[in-house]
Amino acid sequence: MRRRDFLMAVGTAAAWPLMARAQQPPMPVVGFLSGRSLASDSHLVATFSRALNEAGYVNGQNVAIEFRWADGQLNRLPELAAELIERKVTVLFAGASDVAAGALRVAAATVPVVIATGSDPVAAGLVASFNRPGGNMTGVTVFSVALELKRLELLRELISPTPLIALLVNPNNLTATAARRQLNDATRKIGQDMVVLEASTEGEFEAVFATLAQKSAGALVVSDDALFANRRSVLVALAARHAIPAIYGRRDFAEVGGLISYGASVADQYYQSGVYVGRILKGAKPSDLPFLQPTKFELTINLKTAKALGLTVPAPLLARADDVIDK
Repeated sequence: MRRRDFLMAVGTAAAWPLMARAQQPPMPVVGFLSGRSLASDSHLVATFSRALNEAGYVNGQNVAIEFRWADGQLNRLPELAAELIERKVTVLFAGASDVAAGALRVAAATVPVVIATGSDPVAAGLVASFNRPGGNMTGVTVFSVALELKRLELLRELISPTPLIALLVNPNNLTATAARRQLNDATRKIGQDMVVLEASTEGEFEAVFATLAQKSAGALVVSDDALFANRRSVLVALAARHAIPAIYGRRDFAEVGGLISYGASVADQYYQSGVYVGRILKGAKPSDLPFLQPTKFELTINLKTAKALGLTVPAPLLARADDVIDK
């Protein structure tokens, strides 16, 4: 072999691994958008990641997850969603999706979208139907807004009678209007007085509880909201300080000292969302994946908090609890 031919052969062989690597498909990117924070939701990230792992995807190995956290500032969600769209993610997952609905519809025009929501996605116009979502979007709902009436009933069963019950909402959350309307209708029918209080930042929490005391409200229903979930320890501590019995939509609140919670499992919601993201990465179309609904709702009672408030939990209510915290 002539020297020039030899050098060309060696150069080609040396370049082959680089050429092979260059021809490998790029690593898929999953966009993860949340209205809360990593500090608040690290356990949900772990659950979501576990579902991806079971589908064969490991972050940093054969898939990359791009996180965007609004830290309870829901007005930032559309901007953060736009960042992920610009990043050209392969699949976009979104929590607190109601606030960013417009941005997610834009995203769905170019990228598959999986959403975790607390409202009715059909009524919100996000999908065509539960069984056949249509378009490029699917997901999992926990129907949190529809449960506000049930939470009110549970609270009345625990502390009845109470002349006035307050509902805490975040006016920046689009579901607040629906929650307010549902409870207004329900309380009017049963003759229960209710006052609606608003907080869109943590700095407004103190004023909320001062108003509760001023109006002599006997109990509080905390609507399901990213800001409230993100600052759940603060809200629970304020409820304890002001001796206000309160009910929440997430078990997380009862775990940090909240009196009672009722709702579908958010951890299961994030697991199922991770399953759907894994299936889409493997080629499934969102339009072929039914929008999932919860089949079970969990009632959690914190007996330690009940005792601190001087409350005796009725035996029938205690018997229906899925979990009782007493430590």
